[in-house]
Amino acid sequence: MATLVGMPRMRLKFTSFHPFLGQPNRGPRTISLFNKARTFSVSASSSPQDQVRVRFAPSPTGNLHVGGARTALFNYLFARSNGGKFVLRIEDTDLERSTKESEEAVLQDLSWLGLDWDEGPGVDGDYGPYRQSERNSLYKQYSEKLLESGYVYRCFCTNEELEKMKEIAKLKQLPPVYTGKWTSATDKEVQEELEKGTPYTYRFRVPKEGSLKINDLIRGEVSWNLDTLGDFVIMRSNGQPVYNFCVTVDDATMAISHVIRAEEHLPNTLRQALIYKALGFPMPYFAHVSLILAPDRSKLSKRHGATSVGQFREMGYLPQAMVNYLALLGWGDGTDNEFFTLDQLVEKFSIGRVNKSGAIFDNTKLRWMNGQHLQALPSEELKKCVGEQWKSTGILTESEGSFVEDAFELLKDGIYLVPEADKGLSDLLSYPLHATLTSPETKPLLEDNLSEFSANLVAAYDSGEILAALEEGHAGWKNWVKSFGKSLKRKGKSLFMPLRVLLTGKFHGPDMGASVLLLHKAAKDGVVTPQTEFVLLDERFNKLRQVDWEALTKDQPLLETASTG
Repeated sequence: MATLVGMPRMRLKFTSFHPFLGQPNRGPRTISLFNKARTFSVSASSSPQDQVRVRFAPSPTGNLHVGGARTALFNYLFARSNGGKFVLRIEDTDLERSTKESEEAVLQDLSWLGLDWDEGPGVDGDYGPYRQSERNSLYKQYSEKLLESGYVYRCFCTNEELEKMKEIAKLKQLPPVYTGKWTSATDKEVQEELEKGTPYTYRFRVPKEGSLKINDLIRGEVSWNLDTLGDFVIMRSNGQPVYNFCVTVDDATMAISHVIRAEEHLPNTLRQALIYKALGFPMPYFAHVSLILAPDRSKLSKRHGATSVGQFREMGYLPQAMVNYLALLGWGDGTDNEFFTLDQLVEKFSIGRVNKSGAIFDNTKLRWMNGQHLQALPSEELKKCVGEQWKSTGILTESEGSFVEDAFELLKDGIYLVPEADKGLSDLLSYPLHATLTSPETKPLLEDNLSEFSANLVAAYDSGEILAALEEGHAGWKNWVKSFGKSLKRKGKSLFMPLRVLLTGKFHGPDMGASVLLLHKAAKDGVVTPQTEFVLLDERFNKLRQVDWEALTKDQPLLETASTG
């Protein structure tokens, strides 16, 4: 519900039934305005059978921000969950900043997210055209209608005069409202300026007293005093319409029933409501979505890292993960469930469950969410993606085969983004033995006769028993490790930790047996590219033979001091 209340000399009033919460239900609205000279009375109504129509209206002046993407998503979900239409409108009246490249990028990002529009660029409908730059004749038509009816007037003030008004208002600590003479100029004064060819704008007459109240579907009741606004421009002196006028005309003539947009547009509602009433258009319902915030609770911006949908796509995020995560920024279904497909979101979404508080954008949570959706993919599909990644980045010479299958099975649980699979495989193929042996973490192993353990391991390799065990696969490797442990009277951590460090060069990683078997297979199959820093088993044992264990033992106290200093 929205109400405009003024004083006796000029009153503007609007009433409606309860706002839409489930099925479409917009009731009759009545508008009346009383002025010294004339009385206007316009009424409009809509029935419960009216179709829900929402719109997403981006400006093609840059990339699609995640905040804009979430707004588009909420509009899409609201339309789909209520059997309505999702309209895409391009607000390209900023001729200097709008580019065709940006428009194409926005369309691409929306399509990638799966947010298909029912009307808009590339999809014909009954309410086109769908670019503001192609609707100028419509804006001209309605601005002239407002001029004829007295709701707007020509203002011939120069920029210097307007700036002086602002300065005076600032000195008096008053709102910067228009106080020029043209609000009450005579026809003769106007005609004289027209004959001189003086540039002019169209200004909307704002009631001097009263207030506007709206019942926002997310934020509840919101109100503004009209005396803080002042007469505002709807058409510039170059004939170009101003944003608030365009939006109102577009939403009204496109039969938009619900305006779901970012909270930064909340102040615009006052100007738009006045224009709706003056033109006799039925008011839509408004829902203003909270901002997306950075972890420090400031507005999310480029200084916080990636903020556009295109950037996240290039980083390897899945569209279904982005959609899932964006939906949870300010909305939930009332349960602890956080995993949703787009179809499930359509089924569950309700505007009444959108939170009015700001939502924190958490990259760690988004990464985790992407991992959940990766694991939900059919195994063959994910394996194909990972294999193609390894080949395209030059780690492997092939994207499929037994090595890719084994490597995928070993590493898949640690993959949250497909490009991260590169690091997992590269780490596996590398052998940072020196860095590991000279780290403070190695001290307990050195004190547990790591040098003797290494000598026995090298002897086992030289005898051929390790390679023979690897040829027998997992069972052969398991039997050899058990036998080797018995010969050294070691088991558990005292056996497996030094074995892992000496064979892989690391303290941590995926299953050691599977890792060593994969290293053996990589050498046999020749699938690793020459530029990859792959250290074969032969080279690893050569490095073990060259370790100066005595020097390492002497250096450990120094390492310990350095680590605790």
